[in-house]
Amino acid sequence: MSQVNQPIQNTKNDMPSDGWIDRFAPLASRPYLKLARLDRPIGTWLLLLPCWWSTAMASDGAPSLLMMVYFAIGALIMRGAGCVVNDLADRNFDGKVERTATRPIPSGQVKVWQAIAFLGLLLLIGLAVLVQFRIEAIIVGICSLPLVITYPFMKRITYWPQAVLGLTFNWGALVGWAAVTGTVAPAAVAMYVAGFFWTLGYDTIYAHQDKDDDIKIGVKSLALRLGDATPRWAMGFYTVTTLLLGVSGVLAGLHWIYFPLLAPACLHLAWQVATVKLDDSANCLKRFKSNRDFGLMVLAAIIIANLVGTGL
Repeated sequence: MSQVNQPIQNTKNDMPSDGWIDRFAPLASRPYLKLARLDRPIGTWLLLLPCWWSTAMASDGAPSLLMMVYFAIGALIMRGAGCVVNDLADRNFDGKVERTATRPIPSGQVKVWQAIAFLGLLLLIGLAVLVQFRIEAIIVGICSLPLVITYPFMKRITYWPQAVLGLTFNWGALVGWAAVTGTVAPAAVAMYVAGFFWTLGYDTIYAHQDKDDDIKIGVKSLALRLGDATPRWAMGFYTVTTLLLGVSGVLAGLHWIYFPLLAPACLHLAWQVATVKLDDSANCLKRFKSNRDFGLMVLAAIIIANLVGTGL
């Protein structure tokens, strides 16, 4: 059968037109929901999990369900706000990149002033969630804003924009600890640094999807800097991640069962590195998304160790 009239399928397009937003959301809201990436939850998971790790580790026994829900809502909103900031900063680049050309701003579905107004709304909602926590957590949370604002511009300056993303995305490890205890303990700092190296690994793998387009438009990433050496570096990043998660558990005084429970998470990171294909976008994306599973394994290890340690 002739394929002349069949639509061209862009396998790298990150704005799918057949998701729940296009099926169920009101027409006028769709570009804004896509601008906030509400149809692609992996970014929210990666922002949320360090919050949940630290909340669980700092708690005496099981973490507060209400606090975990607040962090989930906050991560959803602030990840959306970060996406808006990113797309505003990259609006002159995204139209030239195959994967991002159909995003709401470069495609003209959302004007710049509309995106700024939407960003303001998201920040107000995020603030409303943040003020539900104690004052120490509020202060720590507000301190992350400079990182949120500057990250999108780093790819113009350095081959290590993933480092700034790591500093930004794992800030919740500090906020979560402050929300529970009113302090930022050494265990929280170790967890924060562990998350930093975790992000270096997973986002470098993710960046290999865009390396050809990045070269054309002149932006930088660790995927370009490390090239074929990425698996070796990723293994190093992930090794530091797991070691520091162990250090965090020691500093927090977790029950010894925490450490063998980390083993499946460590093996998962090793699987990512062993099976990644840097020139296969679908493969890179699958490994990137699988970091949600890694994060949930770590969370389960923390919660079980705390419950066992408190005799619950």
